[in-house]
Amino acid sequence: MEPNGPGIVAGYDGSDFAMQALDWAMDEAEFRGVPITVCHAWSSPYGEGEEEARASLRHAAEHVLWHGAECVRQCTSGVGVREDLYEGPAGERLVELSAGADLVVVGTRAPAGLARRVLGSVAGHVVAHAVCPVIVVRGAGALPHRASPGPVVVGVGGGDPHVIEFAFREAAVRALPLVAVQAWSLPTAVWGAGMAPLVMSEAPGAEATGALEAAVEPCRRRFPQVEVRLDLVEGPARDVLVRAAAGATLLVVGATRSPGLLGRLGSVTRPVLGSALCPVAVVHP
Repeated sequence: MEPNGPGIVAGYDGSDFAMQALDWAMDEAEFRGVPITVCHAWSSPYGEGEEEARASLRHAAEHVLWHGAECVRQCTSGVGVREDLYEGPAGERLVELSAGADLVVVGTRAPAGLARRVLGSVAGHVVAHAVCPVIVVRGAGALPHRASPGPVVVGVGGGDPHVIEFAFREAAVRALPLVAVQAWSLPTAVWGAGMAPLVMSEAPGAEATGALEAAVEPCRRRFPQVEVRLDLVEGPARDVLVRAAAGATLLVVGATRSPGLLGRLGSVTRPVLGSALCPVAVVHP
């Protein structure tokens, strides 16, 4: 297959955590039948006059990129490979490539729980500014191929059709079940002295269940091969999603388009990225 457009874009710098992201990207390219673009960015601390030093750095960068592309060629079948060498910030180039890509896959050194480090990294920049969906893979080395992989989990709090559709597609191509999770909470009851406590009915939970079913029904009809479980859980959305992602193959969440980094990722997506133990897909509108 000859490369035709970026397809799946993978950021690669030769490190173990980048190798794990590349491994995920190779699976995506094979599942989707699209090419893969291996992107490596480099920069020189020397001035323009230090041409010999710059040439040496560029040669090293070319070797790193060749290694990543060669891994794809050797480990996939029929996947077109494009090499993209860029002088400048890696996050900047990956965001630029996202404009024509199906998906961007990045790795991160930050362990779970250090959300600030994730958001301060290349991964955080790409997640906040990319045009297409982004999958953040945390860890080092090759991804473990479990005999019984976990489900794809999707947060349905916003009811965004594009987020739900992405999750269904991932579950379908990977032949995995899908767990649609929605967090909910009872409204705070307020009463004064001499007033009887408010007795809550089951209505809020029933309404949330109906909304969850309605949100997934269109994709359920389009992807009848996907086994679906609905999970309505009381509690804060970020805590509910992190717990649901334990043992999952992929967690899928949405992102907003408000100005600023926090606004772009949202008050739920941002902490989930730093706490979920599985790869996280962030799907923009």
